[in-house]
Amino acid sequence: MSAPTGRRRAIAKALTALLPLAPYADMERIRADAGAVHMKTLPPTIAVWLATIAHIRHTHTDYEKLLAEGYDRDSARFFVIEQTNIVLTRWRATRLLDDDDDE
Repeated sequence: MSAPTGRRRAIAKALTALLPLAPYADMERIRADAGAVHMKTLPPTIAVWLATIAHIRHTHTDYEKLLAEGYDRDSARFFVIEQTNIVLTRWRATRLLDDDDDE
């Protein structure tokens, strides 16, 4: 049982380092997503980054609306980069999303 606990600690540490001022509710959702089964082969820092971007995209941007309007995923992702980075900046993230990030 120590591996999952160690991974949970590593995810928590990576999350705190990446997003020092993220709201608790957002942090908990990101923590859960980063710890999901499909993320377990990724290093904790990568899992946290991918979970963070997906969470922000789906809950704090127009991404879902763009998909509903018929945009493909790549186009919708491109159009919400700025909104995503605004949230990351508000949360004092140590990294921002680049135009060419392929998550």
